[in-house]
Amino acid sequence: MHAMKIALLGNPNTGKSTVFNLLTGLRQHVGNFPGVTVDKKEGEFNFNNHTYSIVDFPGTYSIYPRSKDEEVVYKVLSNPSHRDYPDLAIVVVDASNLERNLFLFTQIYDLKIPTILVLNMSDLANKKGNKIDLEQLKEVFKGVVIVETNARVGLGVTRLKEAVDTFQKATEHESFLPAFSIVAMDDLENQSKEAEARYSKIRKILEKTTVEKVQERDSFSSRLDKILVHPILGYLIFTIVLFVLFQFIYVFAALPMDLIDGSFASLSEWMSNSLPKGLFSDLLSQGIVPGIGGIIVFVPQIALLFLFLSILEESGYLARVVFIMDRLMRPLGLNGKSVVPLLSSVACAIPGIMAARTISSWKERLVTILVAPLMSCSARIPVYTLLIALVIPPKMVLGFINLQGLVLFALYGLGLISALLMATVLNFFIKTKEKSFLLLELPSYKAPRWGNVGLNVLEKVKVFILGAGKVILAISIILWALATFGPADRMANAVTELKKDGHFQTLTQEEQHHRIASEKLANSYIGIIGKGIEPVIQPLGYDWKIGISLITSFAAREVFVGSLATIYAVHDDGEENKTLINRLRDEKREDGTKVYSLATGVSLMVFYVYAMQCMATLAVVKRETKSWKWPLFQMAFMGILAYLGAMLTYTILS
Repeated sequence: MHAMKIALLGNPNTGKSTVFNLLTGLRQHVGNFPGVTVDKKEGEFNFNNHTYSIVDFPGTYSIYPRSKDEEVVYKVLSNPSHRDYPDLAIVVVDASNLERNLFLFTQIYDLKIPTILVLNMSDLANKKGNKIDLEQLKEVFKGVVIVETNARVGLGVTRLKEAVDTFQKATEHESFLPAFSIVAMDDLENQSKEAEARYSKIRKILEKTTVEKVQERDSFSSRLDKILVHPILGYLIFTIVLFVLFQFIYVFAALPMDLIDGSFASLSEWMSNSLPKGLFSDLLSQGIVPGIGGIIVFVPQIALLFLFLSILEESGYLARVVFIMDRLMRPLGLNGKSVVPLLSSVACAIPGIMAARTISSWKERLVTILVAPLMSCSARIPVYTLLIALVIPPKMVLGFINLQGLVLFALYGLGLISALLMATVLNFFIKTKEKSFLLLELPSYKAPRWGNVGLNVLEKVKVFILGAGKVILAISIILWALATFGPADRMANAVTELKKDGHFQTLTQEEQHHRIASEKLANSYIGIIGKGIEPVIQPLGYDWKIGISLITSFAAREVFVGSLATIYAVHDDGEENKTLINRLRDEKREDGTKVYSLATGVSLMVFYVYAMQCMATLAVVKRETKSWKWPLFQMAFMGILAYLGAMLTYTILS
């Protein structure tokens, strides 16, 4: 006998997800609905030796959708043959705002789906002085079981489980609105008539079943909103909140990230020295272990970011941020909810892209995801630092502005402006029938429920490790293979010729090792590719050695510095950048001109502002869009921007 399928439904901000977490605990996972790019949050719970399967559907105010997420609700509930069609619906409503919440409930009631009505936030209703006559309400909605809960503190969950376990399907009831049992999704006129008729009948019912004490909105929330959504103070406070948030992410993520990075580096070195020499040990120490490390190292940033975002969302503040930012972002084709993902991408595009899940409009979420990597992330800092120190003199402008710092600021500004401009362009080209508007209710302020916060963080980390991690690991192995192997005679001949060089014999053993490694890399498959693309990158001012570094840094942008260090056989003595800078400054072309001129250096900076040189980000974009089409498109348009921007820069400065 299969487990009963339960659909969990309700308006946003009714505590629906809290109810889901209380019912399922850790027995939940995220998949996706078949045929659509919408997350499907599923879980199980046991009660009295019975197992129940429950799906947390996207929050919606009506079964008629305004977004791709909400379209799932319509398609599933209107089609009894759909594989996710429920045996039972649990509809969670805000007991302190029944008029709006009962709209969705009565639509589901008219679909004749067996239903349990959960009156959540009963404490807020009581605080407002609202009294609900449950017996009268049950009389109106025949066959519906009504349960009162306060999910935020865990009250009423056992009663809800008992109601599910003892639920008996009643004989078929009459429709709430017989003339509008269900309306076609694109029939806007009849939907409008239905809404008017439905609300009119709901108001008449509530007059008989509830006693509502007339009072002003929660005075504490009202007083706080005068400050937090103020047209000037609201933006200032949000800026301060973001500054504190990113300071925490940078400061507190740095230690565990360094620890993870160092641990995997030590493990890789230990395996290289301890295991028998051979391809398998090289694969483990140079491919698999660094690949896994490249996955795990992002976890502290992701966990901290979603910890803070969950706290802001649970407290009710994030809804205010969305409200004040929407008027600024909408003309650019974005949404008020796009702000947090974009700013999060300054730390790392991966958690930033994952944060775009809060955007209900699929088009606006997609545009946000596509432009988020244009925000300069922390992985670009090693590249910027090296190139700025290499070609920008350390002098002061106007007597007090550091020129190198000014260039770094300009690179971040270029990324931000480009992201906003690209969003405007994508908004024009990406078409959708979906109407874009912000429908938002400002919830009351409340203390976060830490269980919800913890489960949300755990879910996001698990999604990243299991989803994006597989792709990252696979590409890491491919890159290792390309850098390790090459035409056997070509690599061997190159090393033989190197050893014949008289200067080679004067080097220390460690320096000889680095030179041999550099020569092998130059003649490996990835080295051959580097020389193969040299004609393409010459207009940007780059040679084949830079080309190899561009290819290897696809794994992660910061790999660019390490690749150059390997290619130029620089000994890592704790001052690698300084030694590397001196070597790069001395690098000459065949005609005697400097390779790393001002034009080449700034061209590379512009290239790294735009280029999608991060396989982890591509993997997450694939995970979030459920398709390879969008990450490939993203890589293409960012690659074109990088190439044209770098070429224009090199041409102007040459």
